[in-house]
Amino acid sequence: MPRLTAAELDELVERFRARTLPKSEWTHRTHLTVGTWHVHRYGAEEALGLLRSGITRLNEAHGTVNSDTSGYHETITRAYVRLIADFLAARPGVPVADGVDALLASPLAARTALFQYYSEARLMSVSARRGWLEPDLAPLRYLPS
Repeated sequence: MPRLTAAELDELVERFRARTLPKSEWTHRTHLTVGTWHVHRYGAEEALGLLRSGITRLNEAHGTVNSDTSGYHETITRAYVRLIADFLAARPGVPVADGVDALLASPLAARTALFQYYSEARLMSVSARRGWLEPDLAPLRYLPS
């Protein structure tokens, strides 16, 4: 994903909310971009609620079933919101576009980032998909290097 301006980020989030973002664009990096925008704008708690409903609704618009094996994943969403909030807290006053760029260039952008906190069995479990599970490998916090 190329660097986006603040206006382009707003437009991306609007397409997410309106459920017009094509499935082909709903990638891991786009999830992180939309998540970072929400945490930057609303804080972690409010962002989590907005992302939970937004992801579920976008999945439904794409024909993706939110079930025990596909679609929305509570623990992944909640864990990333917490990590993104820590990441942004280490960069107070940074504009949203810069925060997104920094996050996408960080180790948090790796698809495997949560495996430093969770075993694969725990994170990929039905229980983790349906509800919040605490990490089993390391405390869930982002420590800037």
